[in-house]
Amino acid sequence: MQNNIKFEKISIIGCGLIGSSILRNINKKEISRSITVFDKSKEVIDIIKKEKLCNEISRDIPSAVKDSDLIILCVPLSSYKEILLSAKDHFKENAIITDTGSVKKEVNRIFENFNFKKISWLASHPIAGTEESGPAAGFKDLFKDRWTIICEGKDSQKDKVEKLKKFWEFLGSKVKLMSFEDHDHILALTSHLPHAVAYNIVMTAIDTDDKSKSDIIKYSAGGLRDFTRIASSDPIMWRDIFIDNSENIIKILDKFSRNIEDFKKAVSEKNGDKLLKVFSTTKNVRKEIIKAGQDVKSPDFGRKKS
Repeated sequence: MQNNIKFEKISIIGCGLIGSSILRNINKKEISRSITVFDKSKEVIDIIKKEKLCNEISRDIPSAVKDSDLIILCVPLSSYKEILLSAKDHFKENAIITDTGSVKKEVNRIFENFNFKKISWLASHPIAGTEESGPAAGFKDLFKDRWTIICEGKDSQKDKVEKLKKFWEFLGSKVKLMSFEDHDHILALTSHLPHAVAYNIVMTAIDTDDKSKSDIIKYSAGGLRDFTRIASSDPIMWRDIFIDNSENIIKILDKFSRNIEDFKKAVSEKNGDKLLKVFSTTKNVRKEIIKAGQDVKSPDFGRKKS
């Protein structure tokens, strides 16, 4: 155990899918002498106790962050201000604060407004979620071979960045450093747009009379089933993402709308050449994604929960 110690104390604020997966992973690898958890949900805390995920459960934010070397925020973006207000006078000097959220520019603005002097704020985004939520959905290999993006600010200390990078690598992630702006632009396309499309495809499918709705659900094919899986993600988390990255998402949605109009025109004109070109291009993109290691032919990246 001694050789694995990276932090004296790690604090996890919020223990849903991501928080509990981090907890399960660091418990197995013993990279901290002390791990404490805070979650305002009694139901979540009961599950943590029942599954014996953590022995140190804090009653409030100040006690959770006290003396901690690494604080990880695993909560909806709309909770950040409240948490930082409660914690701001209790951080250990030279502590690292990171998060796991899907939007970075707005979060960085929040941290900059607090003007913390004696701690290091480094944004993290493990691109490793599933459509499930809650601590029971977590598993230790969630981050294995998945990308984690770290966004460093203008005053970031290189040794702190390297320490956080090694932390995520120790959990199994591949790590990429990126600016806040680049992160939000790329994720608007690769993550936020697919969720916007999924929500609206499902809404379109059920926007019919009651009799047809039951038939649609009963006879749903693989395509609709896949979109309902994406659309079943945590509603609060995704509300916050669409609000906080609205500028990038609107730009991507405008581009998507133009492509839909072009596609609609090709269908209306029965333009087989145009349709074949679209279908062939997108099939090749799928092959490139698999080749890049971002998916395999078996579902759920071939991972098993443990």
